[in-house]
Amino acid sequence: MKNSKPVTFFEGLIVAVICSFVGSVAYFSFSSIFPDDTTVKLLITMLSLFYIVYLLSRSIETIGRFTVILLWSVITITLWFFSPSIAVYLLIQLLIVWLIRSIYFYSSLLPAAADFLLTLLSVATALWATSQTGNLFLTLWCFFLTQALFALIPGCFKFLDSNKVQQLNTDVDFQRSYRAAEAAVIKLSSHQ
Repeated sequence: MKNSKPVTFFEGLIVAVICSFVGSVAYFSFSSIFPDDTTVKLLITMLSLFYIVYLLSRSIETIGRFTVILLWSVITITLWFFSPSIAVYLLIQLLIVWLIRSIYFYSSLLPAAADFLLTLLSVATALWATSQTGNLFLTLWCFFLTQALFALIPGCFKFLDSNKVQQLNTDVDFQRSYRAAEAAVIKLSSHQ
């Protein structure tokens, strides 16, 4: 991973448990005070901020952390002002998290694309958990558990271009020829 502390799947499990537990408690606490839409948006905001701070704390890159939090705050406040649907609000928060992981943890487009697919899988897993159980804790658990898999995505995929492959083949051929010639010289010198 690009300039990052090693993030582990086990660490992601811990984050998933914390987010699931805190999210469930917060939802039930807020739901007695606020309307349902506001409660869900508060929950998304709180969990998004926690997860972004977690990601930034795991990255060695220190440049731009304050700017990321500031931009996230501006976007979130603007979203609250325009009051989009919960689905749009969640989608924008997920895109922000994906962008932060892509910038701070990956050094090429391929792992960032894999992370984007993982984010979609996380949403699908959370929707499945909601449809099967209706339990908020399990929904959050499935979402963040799937998100924990991002630790398994390599920071960059390195491909050899055709020139390097050809150079490697040439080096192997040369080494093979060199060893054969050396063996022949030893054989000739031992016969005399």
